[in-house]
Amino acid sequence: MSESIRRSGEYEHPQGDGQAPAADSVQSADPRGTSAPVNPEWPPPPPYAPGRPFAAGPGADGGQGGADGGGTATFPAFPAGPAHASTSRKRTRGPLALLAAVAIASAVVGGGTAFAFQELTGTHTVAASSTTTTNVVPSSQRGSISAIARAVTPSVVEINATLDNGTSTGSGVVVSSKGEVVTNNHVIAGASSIKVRTSDGTSYTAQVVGTDSSKDLALIKLRNASGLKPAALGDSDGLTVGDQVVAIGSPEGLTGTVTSGIVSALHRDVTVPTDENQGQGDGGWPFQFGGHQFNGDTGSSTTTYRAIQTDASLNPGNSGGALIDASGNVVGINSAMYSANQASDSSNAGSVGLGFAIPINTVKSDLATLRSGSQN
Repeated sequence: MSESIRRSGEYEHPQGDGQAPAADSVQSADPRGTSAPVNPEWPPPPPYAPGRPFAAGPGADGGQGGADGGGTATFPAFPAGPAHASTSRKRTRGPLALLAAVAIASAVVGGGTAFAFQELTGTHTVAASSTTTTNVVPSSQRGSISAIARAVTPSVVEINATLDNGTSTGSGVVVSSKGEVVTNNHVIAGASSIKVRTSDGTSYTAQVVGTDSSKDLALIKLRNASGLKPAALGDSDGLTVGDQVVAIGSPEGLTGTVTSGIVSALHRDVTVPTDENQGQGDGGWPFQFGGHQFNGDTGSSTTTYRAIQTDASLNPGNSGGALIDASGNVVGINSAMYSANQASDSSNAGSVGLGFAIPINTVKSDLATLRSGSQN
């Protein structure tokens, strides 16, 4: 947990117009009853009557009284001193010192304080590979599917891989402005060539940087790409069942398709094939759960990971795309879905609300390995 730490003695002697003094301007009491500044360049404080109340404004860390909060502080008795012409100078330094303190506190505590500063200034920064969640969409539009779609769609791409036995269509998530894209390993495994199309229709060729079949993850790099919008990577450990999520991908080659739903379960043990010859097939990428096979046979070479389950509609081609929380942070990489496409009853065809995503914290912990060029 982040907390604001205040050093001993700081902000204990308000002065001037009520602003907290800087550390080097604290007054020391003279035994003869006069007040002498620690720094001789600073004027003495103005006179205050004993017990005079002072209404303090909210401080940087939300405490009580003085510079810390909205309480009332009572000043000790100060003997009357001569009026000084530089009162306006003190009133100028006070707010500047407080603003600097707020900025420093924001940099130190991060998280909540930085978010509060964003809200005050009206800025919303997309942070790639962040360790904490950010507000990709304004807080007033949190949970708005259209706002999430506008903010995150430029960070999701369509991937078409040419294989020996056909083609594979999937999706990917941009994690750097120079064209690094995370996707599922099964989307690009065994590909002789990879083409990527961004949301604005620009096409690139791509090469595989690293793969991790044990987690069904891969990192590819678009050639000659720059200025792409990286996604904000959130915190999948903060998800709870029932949280709203949005999925963006290219099902059946329909680039930029947006669906929504909730987190319907967490920590599902999903088993998928690692054999590159196990294509997606008509029913979607085969997987195993609870001892049952779905969408075909997973084969003998498999890997198991703990997945996020969602009822957001996923279809073949969504693999490698983004699962996004209400603030616009990517919390998962969509990887498997149950499909009844092969059922004789056409009413059962398509997504039935059983989709699975690799938690984004798993992706973040694996990025360095993928970037190193590991081919596992």
